[in-house]
Amino acid sequence: MDKEVDLNKSVYELYSQHPEIVQIMQDIGFKDIANPAMLNTAGRFMTIAKGAAMKNIDMDIIKQAFEAKGFRVLV
Repeated sequence: MDKEVDLNKSVYELYSQHPEIVQIMQDIGFKDIANPAMLNTAGRFMTIAKGAAMKNIDMDIIKQAFEAKGFRVLV
């Protein structure tokens, strides 16, 4: 696994490094992330962990989804 996703970085920053995270996040339940306006506004300060808390999505599910796509998850 040479790709890493740091859950303390903003969604926008992660997207800039790995654009494929948008599809992974949509599959998990972050439907609004595909909206470019949302990504460019809220995505600049929102982290995956904060979004998970807001949407009540279990962090273990998020970690498993990213790991299944070849990412190493940093917390």
